[in-house]
Amino acid sequence: MEKKKLRKKYKELRANLSEEQIDTKSLSIANHALELDIWDHQYYHIFLPIVKQKEVDTSYILNILQGKDKHILISKSDFTTHHMKHYLLTDATRFIVNEYGIPEPEDGIEIDSKKIDVVFIPLLAYDLQGNRVGYGKGFYDRFLSGCKKEVVKVGVSLFEPEVREIRKDDTDSPLNYCISTTKVYKY
Repeated sequence: MEKKKLRKKYKELRANLSEEQIDTKSLSIANHALELDIWDHQYYHIFLPIVKQKEVDTSYILNILQGKDKHILISKSDFTTHHMKHYLLTDATRFIVNEYGIPEPEDGIEIDSKKIDVVFIPLLAYDLQGNRVGYGKGFYDRFLSGCKKEVVKVGVSLFEPEVREIRKDDTDSPLNYCISTTKVYKY
């Protein structure tokens, strides 16, 4: 299926969700995350949700990571280069919301992407083969291409997968897992 149509479809589906539905679905996703065999690593990258885009509330997964005493990394996006820098989350981390509504660390201890073991990935749509559709700027594909080969890529979605395969590009990085509100998909 064409990515442009999928972006439109899932943005509309998200727009129809209430805050309560997003909260309930996000909690369910975090509970399913506990089923994964990814918890023996040390460096985890997680995104903070763009509230106006009605993304998955990752605070529940963040609480799990903090409870397991993991090193947590949060990105800061550069919209001129479409690259991200990754900062260690500490008690001193201060956040700002950029012009696109993305909560980002103001500054901090930068960590090389090669150290990251697990990445939680925002997405709009995904399929049964692990292909995903984001917002189309390629931030995560660039980021993932700079990670070590064995990095574990975990998508999180408020919806179930597309049954039809999503057309992929050469630069796309497929998922290892995707967590929906009802189950974990393993690829």
